[in-house]
Amino acid sequence: MKHVMVVDLGYGDAGKGTVVDWLCASRPVHTVVRFNGGAQAAHNVVLRDGRHHTFAQFGAGTFRPGVRTHLSRHVVVDPLALAAEADHLTAVGVPDALDRLTVDGEALLATPYHRAANRAREIARGADRHGSCGLGVGEAVAYGLAHPDDAPRVADCRRPAVLRHRLTALRDRLTAELGPLDARPVADCLPAYAGFAERVAIVDRSYLAGVLRAGSCVFEGAQGVLLDEWHGFHPYTTWSTTTFANAEALLAEAGLAGTAQRLGVLRVTTTRHGPGPLVTEDPALPFTDPRNPTNPWQGQFRFGHFDAVAHRYALDVVGGADGLALTHLDLAGPELQICRRYDTLDRITPGPAGDLDRQAALTARLLRARPVYDDAPADWSATVASELGVPVVLASRGPTADAKVASGWLAAPTRTHVSA
Repeated sequence: MKHVMVVDLGYGDAGKGTVVDWLCASRPVHTVVRFNGGAQAAHNVVLRDGRHHTFAQFGAGTFRPGVRTHLSRHVVVDPLALAAEADHLTAVGVPDALDRLTVDGEALLATPYHRAANRAREIARGADRHGSCGLGVGEAVAYGLAHPDDAPRVADCRRPAVLRHRLTALRDRLTAELGPLDARPVADCLPAYAGFAERVAIVDRSYLAGVLRAGSCVFEGAQGVLLDEWHGFHPYTTWSTTTFANAEALLAEAGLAGTAQRLGVLRVTTTRHGPGPLVTEDPALPFTDPRNPTNPWQGQFRFGHFDAVAHRYALDVVGGADGLALTHLDLAGPELQICRRYDTLDRITPGPAGDLDRQAALTARLLRARPVYDDAPADWSATVASELGVPVVLASRGPTADAKVASGWLAAPTRTHVSA
Protein backbone atom coordinates (compact mmCIF):
# COMPACT_ATOMS: atom_id res chain seq x y z
CA MET A 1 0.00 0.00 0.00
CA LYS A 2 1.49 3.32 -1.10
CA HIS A 3 0.46 6.68 0.23
CA VAL A 4 1.08 9.91 -1.70
CA MET A 5 2.53 13.14 -0.31
CA VAL A 6 1.64 16.30 -2.25
CA VAL A 7 3.86 19.38 -1.92
CA ASP A 8 3.96 22.64 -3.88
CA LEU A 9 7.43 23.30 -5.32
CA GLY A 10 6.77 26.99 -5.88
CA TYR A 11 5.34 29.89 -3.93
CA GLY A 12 1.96 28.22 -3.44
CA ASP A 13 -1.18 28.37 -5.59
CA ALA A 14 0.18 25.77 -8.03
CA GLY A 15 -2.94 23.58 -7.94
CA LYS A 16 -2.48 21.21 -5.01
CA GLY A 17 -6.23 21.11 -4.45
CA THR A 18 -7.10 19.98 -7.95
CA VAL A 19 -4.30 17.39 -7.85
CA VAL A 20 -5.52 15.98 -4.52
CA ASP A 21 -9.09 15.90 -5.85
CA TRP A 22 -7.88 13.95 -8.91
CA LEU A 23 -6.02 11.47 -6.72
CA CYS A 24 -9.14 10.89 -4.63
CA ALA A 25 -11.30 10.51 -7.74
CA SER A 26 -9.00 8.13 -9.61
CA ARG A 27 -8.20 5.62 -6.87
CA PRO A 28 -9.58 4.51 -3.48
CA VAL A 29 -8.39 7.00 -0.87
CA HIS A 30 -9.27 6.52 2.78
CA THR A 31 -8.21 9.89 4.22
CA VAL A 32 -6.60 13.15 3.19
CA VAL A 33 -4.11 14.12 5.90
CA ARG A 34 -3.30 17.81 6.28
CA PHE A 35 0.21 18.24 7.64
CA ASN A 36 0.96 21.97 7.79
CA GLY A 37 -0.58 25.42 7.49
CA GLY A 38 -4.08 26.31 8.53
CA ALA A 39 -7.10 28.29 7.42
CA GLN A 40 -4.98 30.47 5.14
CA ALA A 41 -4.77 27.61 2.63
CA ALA A 42 -6.83 28.17 -0.51
CA HIS A 43 -6.99 24.96 -2.55
CA ASN A 44 -9.52 25.33 -5.34
CA VAL A 45 -11.46 22.35 -6.66
CA VAL A 46 -13.90 22.57 -9.55
CA LEU A 47 -16.16 19.68 -10.50
CA ARG A 48 -17.34 18.87 -13.99
CA ASP A 49 -20.85 20.08 -13.11
CA GLY A 50 -19.48 23.52 -12.18
CA ARG A 51 -19.54 23.22 -8.40
CA HIS A 52 -16.54 24.91 -6.79
CA HIS A 53 -15.08 25.08 -3.31
CA THR A 54 -11.90 26.66 -1.96
CA PHE A 55 -10.58 24.16 0.55
CA ALA A 56 -8.86 25.74 3.54
CA GLN A 57 -8.93 23.19 6.36
CA PHE A 58 -10.91 20.30 4.93
CA GLY A 59 -8.95 18.02 2.63
CA ALA A 60 -9.38 18.72 -1.07
CA GLY A 61 -10.77 15.22 -1.58
CA THR A 62 -13.93 16.03 0.38
CA PHE A 63 -16.11 16.27 -2.75
CA ARG A 64 -15.49 12.54 -3.21
CA PRO A 65 -17.94 10.38 -1.20
CA GLY A 66 -16.41 8.63 1.78
CA VAL A 67 -13.02 10.36 1.66
CA ARG A 68 -12.14 11.58 5.15
CA THR A 69 -9.99 14.47 6.40
CA HIS A 70 -7.54 14.32 9.29
CA LEU A 71 -6.02 17.53 10.63
CA SER A 72 -2.73 16.46 12.19
CA ARG A 73 -1.04 18.21 15.08
CA HIS A 74 1.05 20.19 12.59
CA VAL A 75 -2.04 22.10 11.40
CA VAL A 76 -3.19 25.33 13.06
CA VAL A 77 -6.93 24.84 13.47
CA ASP A 78 -9.47 27.67 13.35
CA PRO A 79 -12.84 26.24 14.47
CA LEU A 80 -14.73 29.42 13.53
CA ALA A 81 -13.40 29.37 9.97
CA LEU A 82 -13.97 25.62 9.83
CA ALA A 83 -17.66 26.06 10.59
CA ALA A 84 -18.02 28.60 7.79
CA GLU A 85 -16.23 26.26 5.39
CA ALA A 86 -18.52 23.39 6.36
CA ASP A 87 -21.53 25.61 5.66
CA HIS A 88 -20.27 26.33 2.14
CA LEU A 89 -19.63 22.65 1.52
CA THR A 90 -23.21 21.92 2.55
CA ALA A 91 -24.40 24.57 0.10
CA VAL A 92 -22.55 22.88 -2.76
CA GLY A 93 -23.86 19.43 -1.96
CA VAL A 94 -21.52 18.02 0.71
CA PRO A 95 -23.53 18.00 3.96
CA ASP A 96 -21.38 15.41 5.79
CA ALA A 97 -17.95 17.06 5.73
CA LEU A 98 -17.84 17.42 9.52
CA ASP A 99 -18.84 13.77 9.93
CA ARG A 100 -15.75 12.78 7.94
CA LEU A 101 -13.35 14.97 9.92
CA THR A 102 -10.94 14.12 12.73
CA VAL A 103 -8.65 16.60 14.47
CA ASP A 104 -5.57 15.94 16.58
CA GLY A 105 -6.11 17.45 20.02
CA GLU A 106 -2.50 18.69 20.14
CA ALA A 107 -3.01 21.04 17.20
CA LEU A 108 -2.75 24.74 18.00
CA LEU A 109 -5.87 26.90 17.85
CA ALA A 110 -6.00 30.05 15.75
CA THR A 111 -8.29 32.49 17.55
CA PRO A 112 -9.75 35.96 16.91
CA TYR A 113 -6.93 37.37 19.07
CA HIS A 114 -4.26 35.82 16.86
CA ARG A 115 -6.01 37.18 13.78
CA ALA A 116 -6.30 40.68 15.21
CA ALA A 117 -2.65 40.71 16.30
CA ASN A 118 -1.52 39.39 12.91
CA ARG A 119 -3.34 42.20 11.11
CA ALA A 120 -2.09 44.85 13.51
CA ARG A 121 1.51 43.80 12.94
CA GLU A 122 1.12 43.68 9.17
CA ILE A 123 -0.48 47.13 9.06
CA ALA A 124 2.34 48.51 11.22
CA ARG A 125 4.91 47.30 8.66
CA GLY A 126 3.54 49.76 6.12
CA ALA A 127 5.45 49.52 2.86
CA ASP A 128 7.52 46.66 4.28
CA ARG A 129 4.60 44.23 4.54
CA HIS A 130 5.44 40.54 4.31
CA GLY A 131 2.28 39.58 2.44
CA SER A 132 0.52 37.80 5.31
CA CYS A 133 -2.91 36.28 4.69
CA GLY A 134 -4.13 38.10 7.81
CA LEU A 135 -5.74 35.01 9.38
CA GLY A 136 -3.52 34.66 12.45
CA VAL A 137 -1.87 31.34 11.58
CA GLY A 138 1.70 32.56 11.97
CA GLU A 139 0.72 34.49 15.09
CA ALA A 140 -0.64 31.27 16.62
CA VAL A 141 2.59 29.43 15.84
CA ALA A 142 4.71 32.24 17.27
CA TYR A 143 2.62 32.34 20.45
CA GLY A 144 2.83 28.56 20.75
CA LEU A 145 6.62 28.72 20.56
CA ALA A 146 6.77 31.49 23.16
CA HIS A 147 4.23 29.89 25.51
CA PRO A 148 4.27 26.14 24.79
CA ASP A 149 2.54 25.17 28.03
CA ASP A 150 -0.19 27.80 27.85
CA ALA A 151 -1.07 28.12 24.15
CA PRO A 152 -4.68 27.24 23.29
CA ARG A 153 -4.97 23.84 21.63
CA VAL A 154 -7.80 21.87 20.07
CA ALA A 155 -8.18 19.54 23.07
CA ASP A 156 -8.84 22.59 25.26
CA CYS A 157 -12.20 23.03 23.53
CA ARG A 158 -13.40 20.09 25.65
CA ARG A 159 -12.22 21.85 28.84
CA PRO A 160 -14.05 25.20 29.06
CA ALA A 161 -12.28 26.41 32.22
CA VAL A 162 -8.84 25.68 30.78
CA LEU A 163 -9.75 27.29 27.47
CA ARG A 164 -11.12 30.39 29.19
CA HIS A 165 -7.87 30.77 31.14
CA ARG A 166 -5.70 30.33 28.06
CA LEU A 167 -7.74 32.65 25.85
CA THR A 168 -7.73 35.31 28.56
CA ALA A 169 -3.97 35.04 29.00
CA LEU A 170 -3.50 35.20 25.23
CA ARG A 171 -5.69 38.27 24.88
CA ASP A 172 -4.03 40.04 27.79
CA ARG A 173 -0.48 39.37 26.56
CA LEU A 174 -1.21 40.52 23.02
CA THR A 175 -3.12 43.58 24.22
CA ALA A 176 -0.22 44.57 26.50
CA GLU A 177 2.13 44.31 23.52
CA LEU A 178 -0.01 45.80 20.74
CA GLY A 179 -2.79 47.78 22.37
CA PRO A 180 -6.54 47.07 22.11
CA LEU A 181 -7.37 44.28 19.67
CA ASP A 182 -10.28 44.20 17.27
CA ALA A 183 -11.70 40.94 18.63
CA ARG A 184 -14.75 39.81 20.56
CA PRO A 185 -14.64 39.15 24.34
CA VAL A 186 -13.50 35.75 25.54
CA ALA A 187 -16.95 34.90 26.91
CA ASP A 188 -18.44 35.38 23.46
CA CYS A 189 -15.97 32.92 21.90
CA LEU A 190 -16.41 30.04 24.33
CA PRO A 191 -19.78 28.73 23.06
CA ALA A 192 -18.43 28.35 19.52
CA TYR A 193 -15.46 26.33 20.75
CA ALA A 194 -17.71 24.15 22.90
CA GLY A 195 -19.92 23.53 19.88
CA PHE A 196 -16.87 22.56 17.84
CA ALA A 197 -15.82 20.03 20.49
CA GLU A 198 -19.30 18.48 20.51
CA ARG A 199 -19.52 18.23 16.72
CA VAL A 200 -16.05 17.13 15.64
CA ALA A 201 -14.09 14.00 16.57
CA ILE A 202 -11.02 15.15 18.52
CA VAL A 203 -8.40 12.39 18.69
CA ASP A 204 -4.89 11.84 20.03
CA ARG A 205 -1.75 11.37 17.97
CA SER A 206 -2.00 7.55 18.04
CA TYR A 207 -5.17 7.69 15.93
CA LEU A 208 -3.40 8.36 12.66
CA ALA A 209 -1.42 5.11 12.70
CA GLY A 210 -4.68 3.16 12.38
CA VAL A 211 -5.84 5.37 9.53
CA LEU A 212 -2.60 4.85 7.63
CA ARG A 213 -3.03 1.10 7.89
CA ALA A 214 -6.72 1.17 6.96
CA GLY A 215 -6.18 2.33 3.38
CA SER A 216 -4.28 4.62 1.06
CA CYS A 217 -3.93 8.21 2.24
CA VAL A 218 -3.03 11.44 0.52
CA PHE A 219 -0.92 13.91 2.51
CA GLU A 220 -1.96 17.38 1.37
CA GLY A 221 0.53 20.16 1.93
CA ALA A 222 -0.25 23.85 2.15
CA GLN A 223 1.55 26.85 0.61
CA GLY A 224 4.86 26.20 -1.20
CA VAL A 225 8.45 25.20 -0.55
CA LEU A 226 9.72 28.62 -1.66
CA LEU A 227 7.75 30.06 1.29
CA ASP A 228 9.10 27.55 3.82
CA GLU A 229 9.79 28.96 7.29
CA TRP A 230 13.47 27.90 7.16
CA HIS A 231 14.31 27.58 3.47
CA GLY A 232 12.07 30.25 1.93
CA PHE A 233 13.23 33.73 1.03
CA HIS A 234 13.08 35.49 4.40
CA PRO A 235 11.19 37.54 5.49
CA TYR A 236 8.59 36.79 2.79
CA THR A 237 7.84 33.37 4.22
CA THR A 238 5.29 31.44 6.26
CA TRP A 239 5.42 30.14 9.84
CA SER A 240 5.11 26.60 8.55
CA THR A 241 7.25 23.72 7.32
CA THR A 242 6.09 23.37 3.71
CA THR A 243 8.37 20.48 2.70
CA PHE A 244 7.64 16.75 2.97
CA ALA A 245 9.18 16.71 6.47
CA ASN A 246 6.02 16.75 8.61
CA ALA A 247 4.34 14.08 6.49
CA GLU A 248 7.42 11.90 6.67
CA ALA A 249 7.54 12.33 10.45
CA LEU A 250 3.91 11.26 10.79
CA LEU A 251 4.56 8.17 8.68
CA ALA A 252 7.67 7.31 10.69
CA GLU A 253 5.76 7.61 13.98
CA ALA A 254 3.29 5.05 12.62
CA GLY A 255 6.12 2.69 11.68
CA LEU A 256 5.44 3.31 7.99
CA ALA A 257 8.47 5.24 6.85
CA GLY A 258 9.09 4.83 3.14
CA THR A 259 5.51 3.90 2.25
CA ALA A 260 4.66 7.15 0.43
CA GLN A 261 5.42 8.52 -3.01
CA ARG A 262 6.57 12.15 -3.23
CA LEU A 263 4.57 14.25 -5.70
CA GLY A 264 5.67 17.83 -6.36
CA VAL A 265 3.22 20.29 -7.91
CA LEU A 266 4.25 23.09 -10.27
CA ARG A 267 2.50 25.61 -12.50
CA VAL A 268 3.77 26.03 -16.03
CA THR A 269 3.85 29.70 -15.04
CA THR A 270 5.78 30.61 -11.89
CA THR A 271 3.57 32.78 -9.66
CA ARG A 272 3.38 34.24 -6.19
CA HIS A 273 0.84 36.13 -4.14
CA GLY A 274 2.20 39.23 -2.46
CA PRO A 275 5.67 40.76 -2.06
CA GLY A 276 9.04 39.05 -2.25
CA PRO A 277 11.31 37.68 -4.97
CA LEU A 278 9.79 36.52 -8.27
CA VAL A 279 12.75 36.71 -10.61
CA THR A 280 10.82 35.86 -13.77
CA GLU A 281 7.91 38.22 -13.11
CA ASP A 282 6.58 39.75 -16.33
CA PRO A 283 3.57 42.10 -16.12
CA ALA A 284 3.17 41.74 -19.91
CA LEU A 285 2.10 38.10 -19.61
CA PRO A 286 -1.58 37.97 -20.60
CA PHE A 287 -2.75 35.90 -17.64
CA THR A 288 -5.28 36.37 -14.87
CA ASP A 289 -6.49 34.04 -12.14
CA PRO A 290 -10.02 34.78 -10.93
CA ARG A 291 -9.53 32.48 -7.94
CA ASN A 292 -6.45 34.40 -6.78
CA PRO A 293 -7.58 38.02 -6.83
CA THR A 294 -5.72 40.93 -5.29
CA ASN A 295 -6.66 41.23 -1.63
CA PRO A 296 -5.78 43.76 1.07
CA TRP A 297 -3.46 41.39 2.97
CA GLN A 298 -1.51 39.41 0.40
CA GLY A 299 -1.62 42.04 -2.31
CA GLN A 300 -1.39 41.32 -6.03
CA PHE A 301 -1.21 37.88 -7.64
CA ARG A 302 1.92 38.02 -9.80
CA PHE A 303 2.82 36.03 -12.92
CA GLY A 304 6.22 35.04 -14.26
CA HIS A 305 7.78 32.75 -16.83
CA PHE A 306 8.73 29.23 -15.76
CA ASP A 307 11.63 29.54 -13.30
CA ALA A 308 13.66 26.33 -13.44
CA VAL A 309 16.30 27.85 -11.11
CA ALA A 310 13.79 28.42 -8.29
CA HIS A 311 12.11 25.05 -8.76
CA ARG A 312 15.46 23.20 -8.80
CA TYR A 313 16.18 24.89 -5.49
CA ALA A 314 12.83 23.69 -4.09
CA LEU A 315 13.61 20.13 -5.16
CA ASP A 316 17.04 20.35 -3.52
CA VAL A 317 15.43 21.63 -0.31
CA VAL A 318 12.98 18.71 -0.10
CA GLY A 319 15.52 16.09 -1.14
CA GLY A 320 13.90 15.27 -4.48
CA ALA A 321 10.55 13.92 -5.60
CA ASP A 322 9.26 10.77 -7.31
CA GLY A 323 7.18 12.70 -9.80
CA LEU A 324 5.81 16.09 -10.78
CA ALA A 325 2.29 17.31 -11.43
CA LEU A 326 2.51 20.12 -13.99
CA THR A 327 -0.61 22.30 -13.96
CA HIS A 328 -2.09 25.15 -16.00
CA LEU A 329 -0.72 23.75 -19.25
CA ASP A 330 -3.70 25.35 -20.97
CA LEU A 331 -1.85 28.68 -20.48
CA ALA A 332 1.30 27.51 -22.27
CA GLY A 333 1.45 29.68 -25.39
CA PRO A 334 4.35 31.10 -27.43
CA GLU A 335 4.67 34.11 -25.11
CA LEU A 336 5.62 31.89 -22.16
CA GLN A 337 9.36 31.34 -21.87
CA ILE A 338 11.60 29.24 -19.66
CA CYS A 339 14.35 30.54 -17.40
CA ARG A 340 17.21 28.07 -16.89
CA ARG A 341 19.62 30.52 -15.26
CA TYR A 342 19.88 34.05 -13.86
CA ASP A 343 22.38 36.67 -14.88
CA THR A 344 24.29 36.20 -11.61
CA LEU A 345 23.91 32.48 -10.86
CA ASP A 346 22.82 29.17 -12.35
CA ARG A 347 21.78 27.39 -9.16
CA ILE A 348 20.64 28.32 -5.67
CA THR A 349 22.18 26.10 -3.00
CA PRO A 350 20.13 25.35 0.14
CA GLY A 351 21.67 26.30 3.46
CA PRO A 352 21.20 24.84 6.95
CA ALA A 353 17.71 25.10 8.40
CA GLY A 354 17.35 28.04 10.74
CA ASP A 355 19.98 30.36 9.26
CA LEU A 356 17.60 33.22 8.55
CA ASP A 357 20.40 35.75 8.06
CA ARG A 358 21.63 33.64 5.18
CA GLN A 359 18.11 33.42 3.77
CA ALA A 360 17.65 37.19 4.04
CA ALA A 361 20.92 37.71 2.16
CA LEU A 362 19.71 35.28 -0.50
CA THR A 363 16.47 37.23 -0.75
CA ALA A 364 18.39 40.45 -1.35
CA ARG A 365 20.41 38.74 -4.06
CA LEU A 366 17.29 37.37 -5.77
CA LEU A 367 15.62 40.78 -5.72
CA ARG A 368 18.57 42.02 -7.83
CA ALA A 369 18.79 38.99 -10.11
CA ARG A 370 17.59 39.09 -13.71
CA PRO A 371 16.34 36.07 -15.66
CA VAL A 372 17.96 34.70 -18.79
CA TYR A 373 15.27 33.26 -21.03
CA ASP A 374 15.00 30.56 -23.65
CA ASP A 375 12.06 30.28 -26.02
CA ALA A 376 8.96 28.29 -25.18
CA PRO A 377 9.60 24.55 -25.61
CA ALA A 378 7.48 22.47 -27.95
CA ASP A 379 6.78 19.96 -25.19
CA TRP A 380 6.53 21.56 -21.76
CA SER A 381 6.19 18.30 -19.82
CA ALA A 382 9.27 16.74 -21.38
CA THR A 383 11.29 19.95 -20.97
CA VAL A 384 10.36 20.45 -17.32
CA ALA A 385 11.15 16.81 -16.57
CA SER A 386 14.53 17.15 -18.27
CA GLU A 387 15.41 20.45 -16.55
CA LEU A 388 14.44 19.29 -13.06
CA GLY A 389 15.47 15.66 -13.38
CA VAL A 390 12.07 14.36 -12.24
CA PRO A 391 9.38 12.81 -14.48
CA VAL A 392 6.10 14.65 -15.03
CA VAL A 393 3.54 12.02 -14.03
CA LEU A 394 0.43 14.22 -14.13
CA ALA A 395 -0.30 16.88 -16.74
CA SER A 396 -3.22 19.22 -16.06
CA ARG A 397 -4.86 21.41 -18.71
CA GLY A 398 -7.81 22.63 -16.67
CA PRO A 399 -9.33 22.81 -13.20
CA THR A 400 -11.42 19.63 -13.32
CA ALA A 401 -10.29 16.06 -12.72
CA ASP A 402 -11.05 15.00 -16.28
CA ALA A 403 -8.62 17.65 -17.59
CA LYS A 404 -5.67 15.64 -16.26
CA VAL A 405 -3.57 12.90 -17.87
CA ALA A 406 -1.40 10.59 -15.76
CA SER A 407 1.70 8.68 -16.74
CA GLY A 408 4.41 6.62 -15.12
CA TRP A 409 3.78 5.35 -11.61
CA LEU A 410 0.69 7.52 -11.27
CA ALA A 411 -1.04 6.01 -14.33
CA ALA A 412 -2.42 2.85 -12.75
CA PRO A 413 -5.54 3.87 -10.80
CA THR A 414 -7.81 1.13 -9.51
CA ARG A 415 -10.93 3.04 -10.44
CA THR A 416 -11.91 3.08 -14.07
CA HIS A 417 -13.52 6.50 -14.28
CA VAL A 418 -13.58 9.91 -12.71
CA SER A 419 -16.89 10.80 -11.11
CA ALA A 420 -18.53 14.22 -10.64
